[in-house]
Amino acid sequence: MRLALVQQPATADLAANLARGLDAFDRAAEAGADLVAYAELAFHPFWPQRHATPETLAHAEPVPGPTVEAFQERAARHGVVAVLNVFERDGDRTFDTSPVIDADGTLLGRTRMVHITDYEGFHEQGYYAPGDAGLPVYDTAAGRVGVAICYDRHYPEVMRALALGGPQTGGADVVVVPQAGAVGEWPAGLYEAEMQVAAFQNGYFTALANRVGAEDRLTFAGESFVCAPDGRVVARAGGAAETLICDVDLSEVERSHARRLFLRDRRPALYADWLGETAG
Repeated sequence: MRLALVQQPATADLAANLARGLDAFDRAAEAGADLVAYAELAFHPFWPQRHATPETLAHAEPVPGPTVEAFQERAARHGVVAVLNVFERDGDRTFDTSPVIDADGTLLGRTRMVHITDYEGFHEQGYYAPGDAGLPVYDTAAGRVGVAICYDRHYPEVMRALALGGPQTGGADVVVVPQAGAVGEWPAGLYEAEMQVAAFQNGYFTALANRVGAEDRLTFAGESFVCAPDGRVVARAGGAAETLICDVDLSEVERSHARRLFLRDRRPALYADWLGETAG
């Protein structure tokens, strides 16, 4: 699989943001990409830098809607899979959502961010309802793809669920992480370390696509990267606008320690009691 991770700045000019994203998709397809993925809220300013208002909430759009439909046409034209991230409206609720579009333009489904945070610069609980669409693994033309949106990557339960998958698709080969990570938000190297461990423990590639550029209250760091199932960082972007292209060998997934050993030797009947968890 040839991955393309688009890290692009976003401004208040929504039409220009979308056009920039579509142009990046075209160029990635011309470079031979099988899958093109985008950062969190890639085609909008990062609205949660400030508390939600009726004006900012009005920017949410349905899925499918104008953004998704534009990429459906482009995916079908090039025969390339797209993993987006949009501000979704569904009735009275809004979500942080990643639609996944197959290489023939079919909307395979959508992953909604499950865990919603709220702290200075990231006032997300005013914008997003907790995701209710599960954690699907999508059987795309490029391979089996899961999505863990930004804050969800901190939850080992999310990353493990994407390794286990469902009875029809199995576990993910690649987990795409649409991210909005700011400069100085975390200690140096922590982004990579977290995704390296997730890749190693679960036996898939992790592909984190980060925002980039200075906005209202935050400057986003870029530095998108890809980790292999053995935990190595195999590609990394810089701190400016660019598209990171990375070739990955999906046969590494089945050869990984996690797929040969760790997942085989799990004892899930014990875990609920250990963790003191009940449904609800």
